[in-house]
Amino acid sequence: MSVSESYAKEIKTAFKQFADFPMQGEQFEDFLPIIGNPKLFQKLINAFKTHLEEKFVKEKIDFIAGIEARGLLFGPSLALALGVGFVPIRRAGKLPGECAGVTFSKLDREETFEMQVEAIPFDSNVVIVDDVLATGGSASAAGELIKQGGAHILEYDFVLTLNSFRGEEKLTAPIFSIIHS
Repeated sequence: MSVSESYAKEIKTAFKQFADFPMQGEQFEDFLPIIGNPKLFQKLINAFKTHLEEKFVKEKIDFIAGIEARGLLFGPSLALALGVGFVPIRRAGKLPGECAGVTFSKLDREETFEMQVEAIPFDSNVVIVDDVLATGGSASAAGELIKQGGAHILEYDFVLTLNSFRGEEKLTAPIFSIIHS
């Protein structure tokens, strides 16, 4: 699916920028205004849904895995639209039960993501979602969790990819993004 230039521009315009967040010298791209606009949010979900249904005609998507924090906000809506399961990937200590974890470097610190061990059955097909792809650390860690359980990553989907960070180089499956900046 090719996302129309006017739609991508509409989504990009809705992002709000915050200078020096989360640390000095960083420019934070906040997509929360999209969720606050029901029509725009529905367009976003529909764009991802259409793309995934067109791309994965022969392969069945079993789960959407949403990366904390913002992948947890739109991932469930996308999973519901597709009629598939949703699995959260969260920071350490946020999920009950037995969890698998992966530690990765993020900006100036190490962080650990976890997923419940039995959340995704072996040999399932998974699409991982998040709002922004920058360095690829979070998405790569999420992918490692999926692979640890014996599932397959069909694709990584993002609202925005910041090309200058080259995060796609850390990922082991194709990526799809509404906006490239």
